Amino acid sequence: MVIGMSVIGGGGIEPQEVHEILRNSRRRQVIKQLSNRLGPVTLRELSERIAAEETGETPPPRKVRDSVYNSLHQTHLPKLDKMDVIDYDKDRKTIRLRERAKQVNRYLRMVTDYGVSWTQFYRTLGVVALVSVIAAQTGLPVIGAVPVLLLASGFLVVFGVATAYQMWTLRWFYMRAIVSEDSTTLPRSDD
Repeated sequence: MVIGMSVIGGGGIEPQEVHEILRNSRRRQVIKQLSNRLGPVTLRELSERIAAEETGETPPPRKVRDSVYNSLHQTHLPKLDKMDVIDYDKDRKTIRLRERAKQVNRYLRMVTDYGVSWTQFYRTLGVVALVSVIAAQTGLPVIGAVPVLLLASGFLVVFGVATAYQMWTLRWFYMRAIVSEDSTTLPRSDD
């Protein structure tokens, strides 16, 4: 895998294509919503989920739902289908992720729900843990009263909980990787 201005991986998605896909919030939502599903999703269901995400209301207002439905059907889904990121059956109005979506999805997974990358989170937690253990070992006031083994164990538990949370939030991504490609790929129609 080469990263930079060259091809990003296996299916040959260019960085410019990734940028084109991710620069629109509805296209990001399409990939995010489909990543949480193992099978195909109907256009109606997808538009309702995205409209609910945009408005924060369940069910979302009909006007917003219709707007999302039309923009997905006319613009975003055909574009993602043409880029081979999804399979969009216009007749049946069903959508399913393709293999190339993994390359785009990795950019969506780098950041937590709070806008901090997982790398930054783990690095910060590691530095805080190291400084705390050193401070406890040297006997600094307050933190020096906590046994070093207890402090280090506490930070290991926090690392474990954070890792479990990250794995849980990405469970559908891992489940999709486990399911065989034969059962998750729709045949492409050459219209």
